[in-house]
Amino acid sequence: MAAWFPCRHISTVTYFSALDKFRSVAATRQEGVLARTHEGEPGLPRGRNGLPPETVRAAQRERLLRSVIAAVAATGFSDVTVADIVRGARVSKAAFYAHFADKEDCFLAATREGGRLMTDRVAVAGRHQPNHPSAEAALRASIAAFLGFLAAEPAFARAFYIDMPAAGPRAVQRLEVAQHSFARMTRAWHERARRDSPSWPEVPYEAYLALAGATAELVRAEVRHDRIRDIPALEDTLVALHLAILAARPWHTG
Repeated sequence: MAAWFPCRHISTVTYFSALDKFRSVAATRQEGVLARTHEGEPGLPRGRNGLPPETVRAAQRERLLRSVIAAVAATGFSDVTVADIVRGARVSKAAFYAHFADKEDCFLAATREGGRLMTDRVAVAGRHQPNHPSAEAALRASIAAFLGFLAAEPAFARAFYIDMPAAGPRAVQRLEVAQHSFARMTRAWHERARRDSPSWPEVPYEAYLALAGATAELVRAEVRHDRIRDIPALEDTLVALHLAILAARPWHTG
């Protein structure tokens, strides 16, 4: 259930295992896979002994998506330039404009792809629960996957929660869409849970939307105070908050 993006299942990009021959393990672990850059590394091979053109184009786009996340997380959306993005991706400006209209277009595409990967992670967590898990177990697994993804992708978390709200009207609209998606998925989980627990209260749509907003603000506070690695510690609070509103369950401290 709980996730920030529309529940579209996608497969993880596979061609990076072949293309990222010069992976900086320390940098990737520090900022996350979604912020993997290639600055100072060789560009993509071309020509008779290189890669097929379609593979190069796909790799260029993926490098640009990762680079813009890293650049925005490091300096803020307003200060990032196309030159910064192509330098981190090790592609040309011509290649950039073959894929994106401007830096905003690139940034929005990157956050959308990051969101899809996160949704996939949450969906996998739900599928790997034991047979007939309780509603609370499914809720906890989804929330844990959501928080764990953000902790593992600190650059994406900064770019999404700090820079997206200030990146212009299109970005703000994307945030609103994501919040409503979260609310709808929470409502779907709650409706299924109420079939097994009819004593759980019926709540208006605004309650699901409020939970989406509260979750976002709790995460944003951790990101703003540079406590991204501590985000998973919000799990108990978020589970208790959801159950207090949607199951009328008393809040148990400790």
